[in-house]
Amino acid sequence: MNGKLSVYRRLLGFLRPYTKEATIAYVSVLFAALLNLFVPQIIKTAIDEGLAKGSAPALFAAGGLILAIAVVRGVASFAQRYYGQWLTHRVAYDLRNRFYNCVQRLPFAFHDQAQTGDLMSRATSDITETERFVGIGLMDLTATLLLLMGVIVAMLLESVSLSLYALAPMALLVAATVRFGNVVRPKFKRIQEQMGVLSTTMQESMTGIQLVKAFAREPYELEKFDRENEEWFARRYAVIKVWANNWPTFTLILAASIFLLLWFGGPPAIAGEITVGSLFALISYVLMLNGPVQRLGFLVNMAATAGASASRVFEIIDTPIEVEEQEDATVLEDVRGEVTFEHVSFHYRNGPSVLEDISFTAKPGQMVALIGPTGSGKSTVTNLIPRFYDPTAGRVLIDGHDIRTVTLASLRRHIGIVLQEPFLFGLTISENIAYGRPDATPEEIVAAAKAARAHDFIMSFPDGYETQIGERGVTLSGGQRQRIAIARALLYDPRILILDDSTSSVDTETEHLIQEALKVLMQGRTTFIIAQRLLTLKHADQILVLDHGRIVERGTHEELLALNGLYRRIYDLQLKDQEEFAALVDRMERTSSETQPAAASQGGPQ
Repeated sequence: MNGKLSVYRRLLGFLRPYTKEATIAYVSVLFAALLNLFVPQIIKTAIDEGLAKGSAPALFAAGGLILAIAVVRGVASFAQRYYGQWLTHRVAYDLRNRFYNCVQRLPFAFHDQAQTGDLMSRATSDITETERFVGIGLMDLTATLLLLMGVIVAMLLESVSLSLYALAPMALLVAATVRFGNVVRPKFKRIQEQMGVLSTTMQESMTGIQLVKAFAREPYELEKFDRENEEWFARRYAVIKVWANNWPTFTLILAASIFLLLWFGGPPAIAGEITVGSLFALISYVLMLNGPVQRLGFLVNMAATAGASASRVFEIIDTPIEVEEQEDATVLEDVRGEVTFEHVSFHYRNGPSVLEDISFTAKPGQMVALIGPTGSGKSTVTNLIPRFYDPTAGRVLIDGHDIRTVTLASLRRHIGIVLQEPFLFGLTISENIAYGRPDATPEEIVAAAKAARAHDFIMSFPDGYETQIGERGVTLSGGQRQRIAIARALLYDPRILILDDSTSSVDTETEHLIQEALKVLMQGRTTFIIAQRLLTLKHADQILVLDHGRIVERGTHEELLALNGLYRRIYDLQLKDQEEFAALVDRMERTSSETQPAAASQGGPQ
């Protein structure tokens, strides 16, 4: 129970910055509820003083007073609705910003396991359900409870004995409402969880739509989505049945109160022990509860939904940020680019060891190539440098500074990353190039694009650098996306560079352009490269051969071949063909250059 209440307390905390608006709204709620309580008393006076005694002025006075109350209540209702809606959407704005900020700051370890569709569901559907309750929903619930308490007091003041008869069923109403809330709350949480699964299914299908169509798997994807959608409907239907079973109970309890009033109040009214106006006022008070009682079930329903949704949102907000800055973290400035790993080990959360006792030093400006079988830990090494993860043992240092003692922003300001499959936003080409440096001038953007061998194809588009490239850069080829990513890294101008030199998915001409761009990018920078090409390995100052999370060999290309170990086996299996192909191309080029002069001399003047 305490856990459930803590969720609602946290939600109410989002109203704290808006005390003025909340005060106006809730004072309006209180004022409107009090005005409603006067209407049965006015009608009672009209009956007893006007109708019973034949006094027309008393009837006119009662009618005028009711009209005046309606006008004042209208003003109060306006303030209630206006500020209620304002608070609803302002809280949603704050909660959504808080959620998004937390998602941005959560470590890679979280995103390795999180489903994008589920996060989207929490950011949209769950926050929408929450906002409906925190603003208007909570205000309506307050108004209902105030009216309920006010009616009880007014009825007791009118007639204690008759009120007790009428209020006895109300105890059952409160018990039924509490039970209803306890039953539906966990059901609504299951509904929202299934909505997350549904969103994930749709997101995966839409992201991979090209693959779906290529393999003609539309029927399978539709069946998969329909299965999850059917599960969502089954969970929603379970709530509908609970709702349908409880709704008639609420109405029956209200009707029972009126029955008891007429049964026990009718004879005293006939006998003149109480006035007809008093009996009518009591009935009016009970009828006044008709709307609120019907809304009570709906509001409890809404509160249960909001509680379930808010708990899912708070699950993300409360996720610990594993990679955090120290309070006294310093700003990393004037970086030379020396990177040192000192006995570094790492394992993912609840997972096996990925790196074991990794130690090496990369001097400023050196190229360090990482090579090894799949799963050997190459990507993990590069992910530790910008502190996407923290090592479970050992230290990573840049220019002698433990990276855990410097601010994340200053650390990552000096590190650029270009991977095999670069991510581009659905913005213009210039905005994507300047993503790391939004203040870059157009001249700087063009210069970076030229250095990355991207300027020519960019200018072939009608809108040039202002071309919208679509979601994830879908309108560009793989080689074009790669060169824009290289231009982005060039403009960022980092001292340390992390890249993947695989270009297996592009044609020979594009590969040549990419390699030329990478040469420009790596000049004067400490570069860590997940090596796939023989040419890269030959030019590396240091090659680290990883296997099962350990450095098993290190040295230059020639030194490692001479060791006749794992590197030699990888070379024979994967890289030797590249060398033979390069030698063949070189021979063909030499042969072509030798035959051209001979042909020219034979075709000369006789």
